[in-house]
Amino acid sequence: GRALMRAGSAATALGSRLADGHAAVAGGFLLGQYSFQKHRSQPKPSKTESLRLIGAGEADLAQVERARVVAGAVAKARDLVNEPSVNKPPEFLAGVARDIGNRTGVRVNVYEKEELAAGGFGGILGVNAGATHPARLVEMWYEPAGARAFLAIVGKGIVFDSGGLSLKPAEAMETMKTDMAGAAATLAAVEAIATLQIPVKVLAITPLTENMPGGSALRPGDVLKARNGKTIEVLNTDAEGRLVLADGLSLAAEAGPDLIVDLATLTGACTIALGEEIAGLFGTGDAPEKVRRAAEVAGERVWPMPLPADYRKKIDSDVADMKNTGPRPGGAINAALLLKEFVGDIPWAHLDIAGPARATETGHYVAKGATGFGVRTLVALAEALAAGS
Repeated sequence: GRALMRAGSAATALGSRLADGHAAVAGGFLLGQYSFQKHRSQPKPSKTESLRLIGAGEADLAQVERARVVAGAVAKARDLVNEPSVNKPPEFLAGVARDIGNRTGVRVNVYEKEELAAGGFGGILGVNAGATHPARLVEMWYEPAGARAFLAIVGKGIVFDSGGLSLKPAEAMETMKTDMAGAAATLAAVEAIATLQIPVKVLAITPLTENMPGGSALRPGDVLKARNGKTIEVLNTDAEGRLVLADGLSLAAEAGPDLIVDLATLTGACTIALGEEIAGLFGTGDAPEKVRRAAEVAGERVWPMPLPADYRKKIDSDVADMKNTGPRPGGAINAALLLKEFVGDIPWAHLDIAGPARATETGHYVAKGATGFGVRTLVALAEALAAGS
């Protein structure tokens, strides 16, 4: 797709024995055409006007249409992540969810700050304490007739992460508009799943806030009580994603889904371990294997990571049920073990997408910046659950 960005039109012909070949070509073409031009005074021409798929039959066209819908959802996630933080406060992203609901029939419920306080969402409110814009938590319900499984998705939505009082260095903030990539992938995937009418019930939850310093900001040493009643000692306010996910996962578990998946740009430690193009996959029960298979089908790279029970003591706290940071070695595992405290006995998969959520250079079907990682895996997972696998 990127190689054709300046071509007026293109055509491709494939042999009939290549299963899903036309859909793969169409999907790769559309993903490669993406370019974020919104804020350029003179946008660069980048779109090929047409692609002809020579030899595509009726059976191919349905798969090509699926590829178009999914590529459009990936582009939507990329747009949201690439947008400067000043333009996407929590209330804006809640509005995006409402727009999706209006177009697709997905039911949307938005918790505002007062409702978060009444509902015991102490993690989100703690992170939001130093922010100008009030937090939101968005629930999206896709409930088709004849649903064959119930999937819950939770996406981290830190619209800007300064680190809070545990302030990041200036250069580390340069990409922090992308710290809501998990929420963006979640919103976009729900739209695609509903548009494709996949027969799976979906609950999507996106806790949304910025993490900022200020006179009222969360302090190291504070203790927060999450939605499920468990308490977290905050030793580093820059380990905030796990605090908002604690509330989101607790709410998801209350609904009793068959499977919970969360996506989060959670730890630099995972990027150190796996590089910038592979997500870490943690979890319990059969959930990680289901997500691994879906990612393989989708062409997104994940790698199973350990979740050893004896590491849990590394996040023990002297004053609360747990602390939000452990020793530097095994940092991605420590974060995942904290999240595990909030899913109960429900099979759960955690995707640490800190590396692959953003590309540091342009290549193949990805432009520098937001990648939309996770959207294709979530859609493939919904399809697999609908098929009973």
